[in-house]
Amino acid sequence: MALKIYSTDIREALEIPYVGGVKAGFPSPAQDYIEASIDLNKELIKHPSATFIARVTGDSLKDAGLNIGDLVIVDKSEDFIHGRMAVCFIDGEFTAKYLNLKDKDKGIIWLHSANEKYEPIKVTSENDFVVWGMVIDIIKKPPVMEF
Repeated sequence: MALKIYSTDIREALEIPYVGGVKAGFPSPAQDYIEASIDLNKELIKHPSATFIARVTGDSLKDAGLNIGDLVIVDKSEDFIHGRMAVCFIDGEFTAKYLNLKDKDKGIIWLHSANEKYEPIKVTSENDFVVWGMVIDIIKKPPVMEF
Protein backbone atom coordinates (compact mmCIF):
# COMPACT_ATOMS: atom_id res chain seq x y z
CA MET A 1 0.00 0.00 0.00
CA ALA A 2 1.68 3.18 -1.16
CA LEU A 3 0.81 6.38 0.66
CA LYS A 4 0.79 10.09 -0.17
CA ILE A 5 2.34 11.98 2.76
CA TYR A 6 1.23 15.44 3.96
CA SER A 7 2.54 17.58 6.81
CA THR A 8 0.24 19.14 9.39
CA ASP A 9 -0.11 22.92 9.48
CA ILE A 10 -1.94 24.11 12.57
CA ARG A 11 -2.37 27.87 12.49
CA GLU A 12 -5.63 28.31 14.33
CA ALA A 13 -8.31 26.27 16.03
CA LEU A 14 -10.66 24.30 13.82
CA GLU A 15 -13.75 24.28 16.00
CA ILE A 16 -16.82 22.33 14.95
CA PRO A 17 -20.12 22.21 16.90
CA TYR A 18 -20.33 19.14 19.14
CA VAL A 19 -23.68 17.46 19.82
CA GLY A 20 -22.49 14.71 22.16
CA GLY A 21 -23.28 11.08 21.47
CA VAL A 22 -25.21 10.18 18.34
CA LYS A 23 -27.47 7.14 18.45
CA ALA A 24 -27.79 5.06 15.33
CA GLY A 25 -31.50 4.84 15.91
CA PHE A 26 -34.48 7.18 15.56
CA PRO A 27 -33.38 10.62 14.32
CA SER A 28 -33.69 13.70 16.54
CA PRO A 29 -33.21 17.41 15.83
CA ALA A 30 -29.54 17.54 16.89
CA GLN A 31 -29.27 21.30 16.32
CA ASP A 32 -31.30 21.80 19.51
CA TYR A 33 -28.74 19.79 21.49
CA ILE A 34 -25.42 21.39 20.59
CA GLU A 35 -23.36 21.19 23.79
CA ALA A 36 -20.16 22.97 22.81
CA SER A 37 -17.55 22.87 20.12
CA ILE A 38 -14.55 20.62 19.59
CA ASP A 39 -11.23 21.81 18.19
CA LEU A 40 -10.36 19.07 15.70
CA ASN A 41 -6.68 20.03 15.85
CA LYS A 42 -6.59 19.30 19.59
CA GLU A 43 -8.77 16.21 19.21
CA LEU A 44 -6.75 14.59 16.43
CA ILE A 45 -3.22 16.00 16.76
CA LYS A 46 -1.54 15.59 20.15
CA HIS A 47 2.05 16.33 19.04
CA PRO A 48 1.92 18.84 16.13
CA SER A 49 5.65 18.80 15.37
CA ALA A 50 5.66 14.97 15.23
CA THR A 51 2.40 14.46 13.37
CA PHE A 52 1.71 14.02 9.68
CA ILE A 53 -1.18 12.78 7.57
CA ALA A 54 -1.08 10.18 4.81
CA ARG A 55 -3.69 9.39 2.16
CA VAL A 56 -4.31 5.70 1.50
CA THR A 57 -3.69 4.73 -2.12
CA GLY A 58 -3.85 0.93 -1.99
CA ASP A 59 -6.07 -1.89 -0.73
CA SER A 60 -3.76 -3.86 1.58
CA LEU A 61 -5.65 -2.73 4.72
CA LYS A 62 -9.18 -2.97 3.33
CA ASP A 63 -10.20 -5.67 5.82
CA ALA A 64 -9.22 -3.26 8.62
CA GLY A 65 -11.69 -0.76 7.16
CA LEU A 66 -9.12 1.41 5.35
CA ASN A 67 -10.10 2.30 1.82
CA ILE A 68 -8.43 4.20 -1.01
CA GLY A 69 -8.70 7.92 -0.25
CA ASP A 70 -8.96 7.55 3.54
CA LEU A 71 -6.56 9.61 5.66
CA VAL A 72 -4.42 8.22 8.46
CA ILE A 73 -3.05 10.50 11.16
CA VAL A 74 0.44 9.39 12.15
CA ASP A 75 2.38 10.40 15.27
CA LYS A 76 6.16 9.94 15.05
CA SER A 77 6.53 10.38 18.84
CA GLU A 78 4.42 7.30 19.70
CA ASP A 79 6.18 4.11 20.82
CA PHE A 80 6.18 1.22 18.36
CA ILE A 81 3.64 -1.31 19.60
CA HIS A 82 3.25 -4.92 18.48
CA GLY A 83 -0.08 -5.40 16.71
CA ARG A 84 -0.70 -1.72 15.97
CA MET A 85 -0.86 -0.06 12.58
CA ALA A 86 2.19 1.96 11.56
CA VAL A 87 3.44 3.92 8.59
CA CYS A 88 6.81 2.55 7.51
CA PHE A 89 9.38 3.45 4.88
CA ILE A 90 10.74 0.28 3.32
CA ASP A 91 13.08 0.04 0.35
CA GLY A 92 12.10 3.45 -1.05
CA GLU A 93 8.35 3.33 -0.48
CA PHE A 94 5.93 4.37 2.26
CA THR A 95 3.45 1.75 3.40
CA ALA A 96 0.90 1.34 6.18
CA LYS A 97 0.93 -2.08 7.83
CA TYR A 98 0.43 -3.82 11.16
CA LEU A 99 3.66 -4.30 13.12
CA ASN A 100 4.57 -7.81 14.24
CA LEU A 101 7.52 -7.51 16.63
CA LYS A 102 7.55 -11.11 17.93
CA ASP A 103 10.85 -11.90 16.15
CA LYS A 104 12.50 -8.53 16.84
CA ASP A 105 15.10 -10.19 19.11
CA LYS A 106 16.15 -12.22 16.03
CA GLY A 107 16.53 -9.04 13.95
CA ILE A 108 13.25 -9.59 12.09
CA ILE A 109 10.15 -7.39 11.94
CA TRP A 110 7.06 -8.56 10.09
CA LEU A 111 4.67 -6.15 8.37
CA HIS A 112 1.14 -7.50 7.97
CA SER A 113 -1.63 -6.38 5.66
CA ALA A 114 -5.32 -6.75 6.38
CA ASN A 115 -6.13 -8.27 3.01
CA GLU A 116 -5.62 -11.98 2.38
CA LYS A 117 -4.20 -11.41 -1.11
CA TYR A 118 -1.01 -9.92 0.42
CA GLU A 119 1.64 -11.99 2.21
CA PRO A 120 3.41 -10.60 5.30
CA ILE A 121 6.60 -8.68 4.54
CA LYS A 122 9.74 -9.90 6.30
CA VAL A 123 12.00 -6.98 7.27
CA THR A 124 15.65 -7.66 8.10
CA SER A 125 18.86 -5.63 8.25
CA GLU A 126 19.09 -6.13 4.47
CA ASN A 127 16.14 -3.76 3.98
CA ASP A 128 16.23 0.03 4.03
CA PHE A 129 13.57 0.29 6.75
CA VAL A 130 12.23 2.89 9.19
CA VAL A 131 9.01 2.97 11.20
CA TRP A 132 7.94 6.56 10.58
CA GLY A 133 5.21 6.56 13.18
CA MET A 134 2.14 4.94 14.60
CA VAL A 135 -1.33 5.45 13.13
CA ILE A 136 -3.28 7.22 15.88
CA ASP A 137 -6.49 8.01 14.02
CA ILE A 138 -8.29 7.53 10.72
CA ILE A 139 -10.44 9.99 8.78
CA LYS A 140 -12.72 8.35 6.27
CA LYS A 141 -15.79 8.98 4.23
CA PRO A 142 -18.81 6.89 5.16
CA PRO A 143 -19.57 4.03 2.80
CA VAL A 144 -22.41 4.34 0.32
CA MET A 145 -25.06 1.67 0.69
CA GLU A 146 -26.70 0.29 -2.41
CA PHE A 147 -30.37 -0.64 -2.22
